[in-house]
Amino acid sequence: MIAFRLNGEPRLLPPETSPTTTLLEWLRGPAGLTGTKEGCAEGDCGACTVALELPDGGRVPVNACLLTLGQVHGRALRTVEGLRGPDGAPHPVQAMLAECHATQCGFCTPGIVMTAWAHATEGGDPHDALAGNLCRCTGYRPILDAFARLAPEVPVAAPSLALPAAPILRGAGQVFHRPTSLDALIALRAAHPEAWLLAGGTDLGLRISDHRERPALAICTLDVPELGIAAVTPAGLRIGAALPYRDLLALCVAQPGFAPLAGLLNRLGSRQIRGMGTLGGNLGTASPIGDALPPLLALGASLRLAGPAGQREMAVEDFLTGYRATALRPDEVIRDIWIPRPAEGSLFACEKLSRRHDQDITAVGLSVALTTAAGRIASARVAHGGLGPQAARAPGAEAALAGAPFAAASFAAAAEALSTEVTPLDDLRASAAYRRQATGNLLRRLWWRWSGAEAA
Repeated sequence: MIAFRLNGEPRLLPPETSPTTTLLEWLRGPAGLTGTKEGCAEGDCGACTVALELPDGGRVPVNACLLTLGQVHGRALRTVEGLRGPDGAPHPVQAMLAECHATQCGFCTPGIVMTAWAHATEGGDPHDALAGNLCRCTGYRPILDAFARLAPEVPVAAPSLALPAAPILRGAGQVFHRPTSLDALIALRAAHPEAWLLAGGTDLGLRISDHRERPALAICTLDVPELGIAAVTPAGLRIGAALPYRDLLALCVAQPGFAPLAGLLNRLGSRQIRGMGTLGGNLGTASPIGDALPPLLALGASLRLAGPAGQREMAVEDFLTGYRATALRPDEVIRDIWIPRPAEGSLFACEKLSRRHDQDITAVGLSVALTTAAGRIASARVAHGGLGPQAARAPGAEAALAGAPFAAASFAAAAEALSTEVTPLDDLRASAAYRRQATGNLLRRLWWRWSGAEAA
């Protein structure tokens, strides 16, 4: 049966409970905890924000509308009802928001309270913390005033639950596997190639919350240690396919050479999305708008795929074969991703254009990695995303740059080549004409950034 710790107390759900019921649906239904609100049910507005309590004491805000009950099995989480003083008085976070007049209609407030509670231990920029919480009436000034008064809190480890290893959760005609080793995961995948592979669920979760799909069989990868690794070497980073973006971002911030990728990842969704979503999931669903895919192509990243026949390594550009299509075999899983470190002295940039700075889908994405020697461009890798059915390299632009002088004219020629070789789509986010012009202009702008002339 599904078991987890809720607001400090263990909860054991009835055996007939569907493991792909969203946490939000359960909270507002059988649990009777209606403080957590439903806004968009897509992970965009933050009204349903709750917090995962980690074994090390960390607090991770997440969207309850995307998490399934099968994913929270064995974990600890807290809702707004779980924040209160020992005597039942409001929690300091709640009191501070009230004192700063940071609420009007109040619909968004429970989610903002949980974001603030997590922020008290995570820290960082409060604007970044609030990027995943939409407030329609109050205005963010008083909310930020409340955040500024919050005192940092020392993390307290959440008590763990004693649960059997590798559980199989059954309910409502569904089977939900939680394998605890790579071998077990491969065996399950080989036996059930039709099953949903679920890690964070920030993409697949929409099929449940939006489209009301209920997979008969799902395999959750969160308990597989090999898929949660984060190995740092002088040559680069090896990232487990189920490592949350939150942890990848922290690595990139701390590692020399990866600052441009860190800046891009900080705009990937919100803290709620980055606490759940994974790089392996982004690759596995082959999202054409995946923010992290153009940087992987520009850096020459590769994947390790694992199946019954063993492991094989493949470049990301060979793995992505079309719209929502990959070279992954039906009996394989993505084990991890190798991200080479940009060479010392090389130039690396990650650009993204979208209607909003935060929490928005990429309209135009461009990543470029260059090396130079004796005033000329020795090598160039250019990749784009958000333009068409898949993220891809731009061989015409690369050819225009490689061997050319490190000069504005070279970048202008590459921008012309890039504008002619892409076939952008036309949709609500941007027109094809805008995408074509903006893609070339991003490349032109890199010259001004890298040449030092921009300051003048």
